[in-house]
Amino acid sequence: MTRYTSSWYEEERIMTASQPGGIVELRSDTFTTPTPEMRRAMAEAEVGDDVFGEDPTVNRLEETAARRFGKEAGLFVVSGTMGNQVSLMAQTQRGEEIILDENSHIFNYEVAAPAILSAVQVHPLHGRHGILDPDDVRRTIRPANIHYPRTTLVAVENTHNRGGGAIYPLEILRAIRRIADEQRLAVHLDGARLFNASVAAGIDVREYAAQANSVTFCLSKGLGAPVGSVVVGTRDFIDRARRARKLMGGGMRQAGVIAAAGLVALETMVDRLREDHENARVLAEGLARLPGVEIDLARVETNILIFDVRRRDVDAPGLVLKLAEHGVKALAVSDTGIRMVTHKDVNRAGILRALETLKTILA
Repeated sequence: MTRYTSSWYEEERIMTASQPGGIVELRSDTFTTPTPEMRRAMAEAEVGDDVFGEDPTVNRLEETAARRFGKEAGLFVVSGTMGNQVSLMAQTQRGEEIILDENSHIFNYEVAAPAILSAVQVHPLHGRHGILDPDDVRRTIRPANIHYPRTTLVAVENTHNRGGGAIYPLEILRAIRRIADEQRLAVHLDGARLFNASVAAGIDVREYAAQANSVTFCLSKGLGAPVGSVVVGTRDFIDRARRARKLMGGGMRQAGVIAAAGLVALETMVDRLREDHENARVLAEGLARLPGVEIDLARVETNILIFDVRRRDVDAPGLVLKLAEHGVKALAVSDTGIRMVTHKDVNRAGILRALETLKTILA
């Protein structure tokens, strides 16, 4: 496996974030750009018609992902949202109910897709930074009754976006899986940033994936590919998910052009996520020293951090606007909350510049 210290990555690290007047992009790791190696792989990709199952590069990506996660098969989809929705559709029936966290991506950021596409009801629970209590899950499962929807699936998210990049403890995932198995429920793992959890916790993605029937992960966030996610599970599940993907308009033709970048991402970009986590820690510790800023350092586990602005002269949206005027982009998540996400396209110099800019504005 190529390590992130290879020469092409060192070239890529010379970012505009460290140059005078450049943008320090901290709104999301979705802003990552493909590496030179990805661009070369895309230009040279061997392609076919993926709807016919004949794109060799897509097939190789799906097989590589499945093997890495300890699953039988994989499915290349255009986004994490599509990955989540084909997984729900493939494992539920109309009128059933799924359990999830009230702050989950599926519940908040996927345009009511479970209701529209799969005609299932969601039952949101209050988790702790997005982490569900297994006892709450057990209590929420519906008993057999003609008046109730049948509970058929539990969805979890690791790392948890609105939870500030929180890592799902493996023992809690195992407990949820045991309950699901006892009650004959499926478990879906929204692992958009699962590799961040794996690198930070030192736990192989296979261990996390073993606690779920289906897993989706993004290639286009911290791993830096331009587009795409992969869903993994049993062959039977993937067959159903492929049909759901087609229904949603996600059947792609010569998709090997973008799948090639995903292969490079899996081969070269996982280990370097540690650098993003280190930069997030530097950023968080710097924020903690600024006047009028509150941040719980214990919650900064991966590459996402959320802090509060407690000042009379500026609120979070106002501070975000001031930062943007100085070339630092962040995301207001409430009147007091700001989210920043570290990634490969903001180096240490960019992090320090963001802190210095904040210090100047808040002084």
